[in-house]
Amino acid sequence: MTPQGIAALVAGGGFAIAFVFGFVGAKANFCTMGALSDVVNMGHWGRVRMWLLAVAVAMLGASALSYAGLVDLSASVTQRPVLPWLSLLVGGVAFGVGMTLAGGCANRNLIRAGGGSVRSIVVLTFAAIAGYMTLKGLFGQWRATLLDPVHINLGERGWADQSLATALSRFAGIEHGAALAGVAGVVSAALLLFVFKDRRFRGNRLQAAAGVMLGALVVAGWYLSGHFGHGENPETLETVYFATNTRTIESLSFIAPLAYSLELLMRWTDTSLQVTFGIASVMGVALGSAAHALTSRTFRWEGFASVQDLRNQLAGAVLMGFGGVTALGCTIGQGISGLSTLAIGSFIATGAIVAGSVATLRFLLWKAESE
Repeated sequence: MTPQGIAALVAGGGFAIAFVFGFVGAKANFCTMGALSDVVNMGHWGRVRMWLLAVAVAMLGASALSYAGLVDLSASVTQRPVLPWLSLLVGGVAFGVGMTLAGGCANRNLIRAGGGSVRSIVVLTFAAIAGYMTLKGLFGQWRATLLDPVHINLGERGWADQSLATALSRFAGIEHGAALAGVAGVVSAALLLFVFKDRRFRGNRLQAAAGVMLGALVVAGWYLSGHFGHGENPETLETVYFATNTRTIESLSFIAPLAYSLELLMRWTDTSLQVTFGIASVMGVALGSAAHALTSRTFRWEGFASVQDLRNQLAGAVLMGFGGVTALGCTIGQGISGLSTLAIGSFIATGAIVAGSVATLRFLLWKAESE
């Protein structure tokens, strides 16, 4: 197959995977921020369990692909041996605060946009602008000079990557394959035990099925970009990953792809740019959600409730754009895809996102009660 054909396969496959992700996410009302809000405001853990089930399935699937040698997860951005812990913390907290102010993460806003939310389209636009500024603009200069230099270079200490499996292998002297199987098995089993110990969740077939499907779609993304999309470019004789913005293995993530989507639209005639896995996934989630909204007759136009709502949404969008790029991913990019690689940085970033969101939810609850 030609390089153009492989790139088209990766981009088209990314669109199909994301289309199903958007459809299932809309049907099951999947939303990480909403899940945390359920816990803080109502003490209900159903949607958190759905999210953690997706993480467990993605972790088992990605580890199985890696163990079988079908993909090289150590090539992913989240697995790089340089651990920018300050960027992960600051970016994660910023993203968590932002998604709470904006009423949902990038994935949720894509789903809402597909359902007719003009408000979410505005949020996504500002998140894309802030994300692009953090990749290549003013925010990027701050990130590169103030945050990224504060890191731990595990490569200098002989680590091939920053996975928990590599940590166990080095500290316990266990062969890497066994360490990978052991860590993935223990962490996934703990998550599954927490998820299914709740009788109410076990009886919710929609959430259980959605959790399994969303996790499996992340695994499909790794396999598509890391197996089918990995090979020798006959024009340069280099081994490359086709049609990914990071030029390496990718799965679902939405903040940086939003920024690259904006860049493609603004520079459409630039032949050096192309539709990538990430850009196609952004379109796929929105259109998958639109398909659900139209077939279920729930499509409706939605705007801003007030000027105050507009201010909160725009501030949240900017924080999400900055935080998602700085933390190397969003609630999907780090909170499912990243965690599935067992990257230490993904646990740091996801914890920071949760902390930022929960703190903001509690502040908003306190403010509402005070008023």
